[in-house]
Amino acid sequence: MSSSLSFDLDPWSIGLSGVDPDELERRESVFAVSNGHVGWRGTLDEGEPCGIPGTYLNGVFERHPMPYAEEGYGYPDSGQSVVNVPDGKLIRLLVDDEPFDVRRGDLHRHEQRLDFRAGTLHRELDWTSPAGRRVRVTSTRLVSFEHRSVGAVRYRVEAVDAEVTVTIQSELVANIDHLGVHHDPRVKETLEDPFVPLAHAGLGTSATLVHRTRHSDLGLAVSMDHLVEAAPECDVRTDVSEDLGRTTVTARLAAGEAVEVVKAVGHEWSASDSASPSALRDRAEAAVAEALRGGWSELADGQRRRLDEFWACADVEVEGDPRLQQAVRFALFHVFQAAARLEVRSVPGKGLTGAGYEGHTFWDSEGFVLPLLTYTAPDAARQALLWRRSTLDLARERAAHLGLSGAAYPWRTVDGQESSGYWPASTAAFHVNADIAAAVALHAAVTGDQRFEEECALPVLVETARLWMSLGHTDDHGTFHLDGVTGPDEYTAVVDDNTFTNLMAQRNLRAAADAARRHAEAARGLGVTVEEIGGWEVTADVVAVPFSEELGVHEQSAGFTRRERWDFEGTEPEQYPLQEHFPYFDLYRKQVVKQADLVLALVFAHDAFTFEEKARAFRYYEELTVRDSSLSAAAQAVIAAEVGHLDLAVDYLAEVATLDLDDLREDTAEGLHMASLAGIWMALVAGFGGMRHGADGLWFAPRLAAPMTGLRFGVKVGGRTLRLEVRPDATTYRLAEGPTLRVHHFGEPLDLEAGVEVVAPTPAPVDAGPRPTQPRGRTPRTVEVALASISD
Repeated sequence: MSSSLSFDLDPWSIGLSGVDPDELERRESVFAVSNGHVGWRGTLDEGEPCGIPGTYLNGVFERHPMPYAEEGYGYPDSGQSVVNVPDGKLIRLLVDDEPFDVRRGDLHRHEQRLDFRAGTLHRELDWTSPAGRRVRVTSTRLVSFEHRSVGAVRYRVEAVDAEVTVTIQSELVANIDHLGVHHDPRVKETLEDPFVPLAHAGLGTSATLVHRTRHSDLGLAVSMDHLVEAAPECDVRTDVSEDLGRTTVTARLAAGEAVEVVKAVGHEWSASDSASPSALRDRAEAAVAEALRGGWSELADGQRRRLDEFWACADVEVEGDPRLQQAVRFALFHVFQAAARLEVRSVPGKGLTGAGYEGHTFWDSEGFVLPLLTYTAPDAARQALLWRRSTLDLARERAAHLGLSGAAYPWRTVDGQESSGYWPASTAAFHVNADIAAAVALHAAVTGDQRFEEECALPVLVETARLWMSLGHTDDHGTFHLDGVTGPDEYTAVVDDNTFTNLMAQRNLRAAADAARRHAEAARGLGVTVEEIGGWEVTADVVAVPFSEELGVHEQSAGFTRRERWDFEGTEPEQYPLQEHFPYFDLYRKQVVKQADLVLALVFAHDAFTFEEKARAFRYYEELTVRDSSLSAAAQAVIAAEVGHLDLAVDYLAEVATLDLDDLREDTAEGLHMASLAGIWMALVAGFGGMRHGADGLWFAPRLAAPMTGLRFGVKVGGRTLRLEVRPDATTYRLAEGPTLRVHHFGEPLDLEAGVEVVAPTPAPVDAGPRPTQPRGRTPRTVEVALASISD
């Protein structure tokens, strides 16, 4: 675990003093700014030193060969990797012809701060060149929430104690070095220099580059323009070539004088047959012109307005530990950034903060990220779900290729086509389809958006229901089985009747039947018959749910509890994660769990288990779960809280809260873990808030644990904002507006009226028994240790 970065402690921002060249990659991920369409990593403005340069457009990728040792039917023909698009955030500085570099001269001060309310990355530095010329530099960077395709920088240089010539070079660079693009040299060769130049133009203070990708055939245009303000007169010129646009500003400054450049960069892309190069250029240039029309102040004001709207509902206030407070707002801010302007795109596993996972989207977007957004920023969630609807035809084609009916969504993808070549952990992981179905069904139920349910949710639910009917079979005893599938746990592959998959498929079938009955005409248009609906309902009632009568616990899959247990005592700490030290065939046949699987079923299919069943299952699977995945701790926190192990729940909360800030998995350099960040909200709201969504609406069972002394959070339901204030002895419910809303507090119904506070007492806790144990060496850090390590 890396610990040399000491982020400061502030409830509404995160900052860092100084520059450690060995830790640039991680800080660039933490300080990334994005809006769901455009992402800029938190690199230093000048571009050097740099860890991983990163400017990403959601959906822009390059195809590459998929190198297989042996070919097989159904394997994807090609892979997909996000690529670094033309970089417009670069602003280089020369002081009397001396290039500014934090590694040279005397750096008296250097501060970077990501502001969660302003939506900006702010930087201040004080530097003396090797020749003795001193300047102060202030820069502020944002990716706009109001202007979909625009990123902007305000860059100011001030002469401190003597006259100096300052040269600012604002650049737009294509085919920039993309370090570590892929471990396979055949793939790496394809991904290097991925853009073919089509056109370039420069005029006044502006420059535009137009390219297309060599293999995926996507067209894109990136344009920049500037507003320049200087105390003295300055010289401005622009040069442009196929892969480089540069606007150079030169000014002679007396002591105390300054030059300021406001730079806006517009990014547009499309499939090459959807927009011509000239159309893309015009769109990018128009976006820049519109963004600069009101100057920097309007860009910053618009950013603040959008965040004020978000925080009014989404803010989670945690009393008792300032580090936990900072961590949860850090997480919420980054999840919102990843989705604010999706516009029928997905939320990749790393958002737009890095190229980790090759920029792919996985099931955990629907499982972890979209529920948070549905409850706090429903318009953003809707866009991500509309993207799944837009790729439904590709999913139908994939199902047909696999010999199945309905739709089979990809395990990992950029554009909706399968991009995983390891079928036991991808093709066989059919639960992705039920996870997507659950997300569209939840969104329709929470928002009450009937148009969304009819036009988006219904087709997805129908086609995924058809998949389950063709994938499974009913035995002689009338029980429905799903054989040869892989659940969420990647250490257990190709099993029969994975409980999580079966229960999620069951919910999928019932949701499809309910939606088809509510929208009968639209369902008929999809070819749904009364008999088909009845078949879904009958099948849902007889889905197999493996249970060990001997142990009294649900099995992760059929026969799982009869397998040999992994030798945890004989496994050394340095042998984790296990997949890097042991063959998969050995992992697959033992009782060892990489990430919550059966426990995740306790969360997602909460109404399928009794309280006693949850408590027994949680205790059993704690002994087997090694958490070699970032997706585990959040689910474990939720169930630990529900069954009364609040001290363990808060330790898991602290683990998920520090995963990226402490770089627990030593991969934050590749980008932040969006699902894990959403998991912090999940652990607080579903865990300590006890929130569940059922057929009769929202249920809450709030409880606190040290160090938390108070918890406040909000959710949107049917367009209305409901906020809760949780104290150790009682919870206060406040409905902001709209008609009466019924919720349940520890099972008791509460009818909430707008503007009227309702206070409900917290019942005495249940006796949960002794704290469950984990495999040797896999006990989570205590909350005191974990939260102390965020900032010292």
